[in-house]
Amino acid sequence: MIAAGVHAFRHEELDLTTGLVIGDDTCLVIDTPVHGEELRRQIRKITAKPWQVVYTHNHFDHCYGTSAFLPCDVWAHENFRFDQEEQAVWARRYRDEGKPEMATAVEESELVAPTKTFAERAEIDLGGRTVVLHHFGPGHSFCDTVIEVPDTATVFAGDLVEHPAFIEESFGDGDITQWPAALERLLALNPDVVVPGHGSPTDKDFVARAREVLIAGWTSTP
Repeated sequence: MIAAGVHAFRHEELDLTTGLVIGDDTCLVIDTPVHGEELRRQIRKITAKPWQVVYTHNHFDHCYGTSAFLPCDVWAHENFRFDQEEQAVWARRYRDEGKPEMATAVEESELVAPTKTFAERAEIDLGGRTVVLHHFGPGHSFCDTVIEVPDTATVFAGDLVEHPAFIEESFGDGDITQWPAALERLLALNPDVVVPGHGSPTDKDFVARAREVLIAGWTSTP
């Protein structure tokens, strides 16, 4: 637990991190891993309140498990689209890596499209607590969503932030030249806790250092 009613869940596969924010009336599930039913069980041990789901972006590891939570509203940025080839690519990759169970799980995942979208900012009233969705421009993807929990100074950054280091697929299909600007706007929220898309929760100082690494990386590319 990060704060009262705010949780981060670590998943062994790809060191994925998902989240949960609980209000007085409802709760918000942040990203769903391929085996979404496992996360569902974890959440039901914490709260019995009805839920909504929000996607931080459209990559398979963050949104392939939503069918386990239906029926519910599903939030995402208006640019959210499923990559029609990604499902087959990752199934093949897992099979090549000797992980047939993961391959099958990816192949059989029901892709659940968003039911509610936003352009730059949206607020979700959970009852006694408001969560704010932000889109700070393209970075890791073209539909990155940052989820802010203002009353706890917590943000869920999706794959705009990975801690302690970016993994092989980090640079995704967004716009790395715009990524530092997205992190600058995230830092302007002045969070005490930043929950990454992969890895353990961190702070704004780490995000500031990651931003400098990104700036150095793309400005030095021929």
